[in-house]
Amino acid sequence: MLRRVVVTGLGAVSPLGGNLKTTWDRLISGHSGIGKVQRCDTTDLPVSIGGEVPMGEEPGQLNVDDYLSGKEQRKVDTFIHFAIAASDQALADSGYKAETEEQQDRSGVMVGSGIGGLPGIYDASITLKERGARRVSPFFIPSTLVNLASGNISIRNQFRGPNHATVTACSAGAHAIGDAARMIAFGDADVMLAGGAESAICPIGIAGFAAARALSTRNDEPEKASRPWDIHRDGFVMGEGSGVMVLEDLEHAKKRGAKIYAEVVGYGLSGDAHHVTSPPDDAHGAYRAMKMARERAGLNPEDIDYINAHGTSTPAGDLGELRAIKRFLDGKTDHVSISSTKSAIGHLLGAAGGIEAVFSVKAIENQIAPPTLNLDEPEPESEGIDLVPHKAKERKITYAMSNSFGFGGTNSSLIFKKFES
Repeated sequence: MLRRVVVTGLGAVSPLGGNLKTTWDRLISGHSGIGKVQRCDTTDLPVSIGGEVPMGEEPGQLNVDDYLSGKEQRKVDTFIHFAIAASDQALADSGYKAETEEQQDRSGVMVGSGIGGLPGIYDASITLKERGARRVSPFFIPSTLVNLASGNISIRNQFRGPNHATVTACSAGAHAIGDAARMIAFGDADVMLAGGAESAICPIGIAGFAAARALSTRNDEPEKASRPWDIHRDGFVMGEGSGVMVLEDLEHAKKRGAKIYAEVVGYGLSGDAHHVTSPPDDAHGAYRAMKMARERAGLNPEDIDYINAHGTSTPAGDLGELRAIKRFLDGKTDHVSISSTKSAIGHLLGAAGGIEAVFSVKAIENQIAPPTLNLDEPEPESEGIDLVPHKAKERKITYAMSNSFGFGGTNSSLIFKKFES
């Protein structure tokens, strides 16, 4: 018999703030974390906007010194900084520590990323070209590998159970949570830190996505650039950060008196087998991932109260997902609220599924659906659907679903349930 899996801790680093409280409060208040890129020179780039994590010592900002010494920071790329910060927050929130050898052996980590240490790869390439091989840092490889987010978190907390990482583009964070939940359900671990982390806002990252015509070029209006389902959308906005949650076997959590946010009841995944970057018009793969998650949870279409959509603000992607959702719900959309939090933070790539799963759990906890910003003129096909335009909406949320879809046609859907003992 499969074990029940619950969420007992949450952590987040985002363009809205360096911790979950600041991020969530600003998200629900309708703030945008998107602005002009500050940490790299965009003079010669076609895109100069992004969702950067606010870093510094001001309240609500991310002060990496609170988590890592200067020496430790120099040994790992920024996405690992974010992963460690979010994981430390989630563990502190959960109150869990692996103190005995048995606990250490039964605790694991699965933090995914789409690209990993892209800024470090970019910088090392320039160093190699301009200064030669001897000037390349001995920490270059371990600082940029995707699985080293999980690896460093494992070492930091002495979690000796499953040590894994997903690298499935923009589905990575969601796949990490779904796969980690399955590990607990099957008895491979009692506790898992799971989510995603990404920091790819750098010249080569911007140039690459811009060349693929994936990014918004609304450079003069950063806060209005990410506009899911709006007819004037022109591409996504790159974001960065990390979303991590503590997943736990229900009986293990109850035994230690843990606070339980929600239960993981559904997980679905699929492949489009269609195109490297574009989904099919009917988003059949996305539909099948949602259907699998719903069937795993034993639900009917009308049971889903809130969907945190993938909703990237791309012309084809948004429309395809909307069609897939309507099909998934058997055309019955009057009971559900759907929003895209990417309108406020941009697209966090491999971290998107992690932080959006965190938002879905917070939506259940607070009984409020986050808003879709900049939705001024909705797609005609969205008529009759509550896309939560502009302002957050208080409503009953028992079941929340989070969608994540990535390049290569990789799809993931997670369903969380308000916890009932």
